[in-house]
Amino acid sequence: MSAPRPFRFRPMAVAAWLSLAAGAAQAAGFTPPKGCTLDMTVQNRSCTVSQHYRCAQDKPGDQWVVYFDRDGASYRSRIDRETRWMESTDLRTGLTDVLEDQARDHASFSTLLKNGRDDFDFWTRADSGERLRHVGHDVLTGQKVQIDGVTLEVTQFELTTFSEGGEVLIQRRGQQFVSRDHGRFYGGIEQSSDWTGTAQETNDSPVTFAFPGQPGFGAVTPEYDCDLQMVRGRGADILRQLFEEART
Repeated sequence: MSAPRPFRFRPMAVAAWLSLAAGAAQAAGFTPPKGCTLDMTVQNRSCTVSQHYRCAQDKPGDQWVVYFDRDGASYRSRIDRETRWMESTDLRTGLTDVLEDQARDHASFSTLLKNGRDDFDFWTRADSGERLRHVGHDVLTGQKVQIDGVTLEVTQFELTTFSEGGEVLIQRRGQQFVSRDHGRFYGGIEQSSDWTGTAQETNDSPVTFAFPGQPGFGAVTPEYDCDLQMVRGRGADILRQLFEEART
């Protein structure tokens, strides 16, 4: 399943990335780091636009994404060919979470595509040393949809995130999309609740896909649901931000 947003990273790296992002915004286009190639730009619900790229120095199958909201670059992550959350970065707070090598059951994209279901039980560690356990599953529903000419398969998922001591911190369930061709998940409609009892429904579904040479490729200004975001404050990020504030 797709990683939750936002996550965290180190301040010096963040400063460099925010400077790069500001330059990209002024130029009205995103340029990936040296040695990397931008594959596509996706406009999403919840007033975000995502830049998907690959880097020559990474392992085969690794992918990066940077999300932009109305205020610029907000989140960056790297997944591997099995869509495991290798690194998840909040570009605003300067903190990061990485996947721990050992897991009871790592997430497996190939298992999901082969069997129609993948269960997972793994840990992430923040650069502060905090550890979180993530337990859940993804299921292919058998339904296929086309969004802007791209064929996607619909999934249902459940995910519970625990503190190292076993406290339930956040629960998520809902619908997402997967692309066999792209080798990744895309957000959908989900319901979330946290340890305080706060509950929310969000929609991070993709709306348009732009590939090299097409209009909108590299665009960093989100186009969808932004008026709704202004009314709701940070909209889909409210619950996630509550989660992060309690963790930092």
